[in-house]
Amino acid sequence: MSNIPLMIVPFILYNLVIAGLAGFSGADPWATGILSVTMLSGGVWRMDLGDALIALGLIFMFFEILKSTRTSNASVLDHLLSTFVFIAYLIEFLVVGGASTSVFFLLMVMAAIDLMAGFSVSIRSAGRDVSFN
Repeated sequence: MSNIPLMIVPFILYNLVIAGLAGFSGADPWATGILSVTMLSGGVWRMDLGDALIALGLIFMFFEILKSTRTSNASVLDHLLSTFVFIAYLIEFLVVGGASTSVFFLLMVMAAIDLMAGFSVSIRSAGRDVSFN
């Protein structure tokens, strides 16, 4: 269970929203306000659905980078699955019209950073495990 890439969760949530709104032609669903807070300055901070999904993606990316610090045989499988998740993001971004938004693009960039960070951390930690006499 720990080998499942967490960046798949925002991918699935994005696709569920797009699939649920496939029959509707209207405003951008990611611009739907879900939270509004009046600040002490009098300004209003507003969080849209797209902002919330990006924040969730950042949280998952943080935990993915933490997972990449493991040095075990399971980390190879984790990197492989993260690669497949990034490829799925890239293909959907290029092929599916509903994925041509900045929200999806930023999620795809997070998946790419997760992939690169995972390989970089593994390579660095593997270099420390090797000792020469």
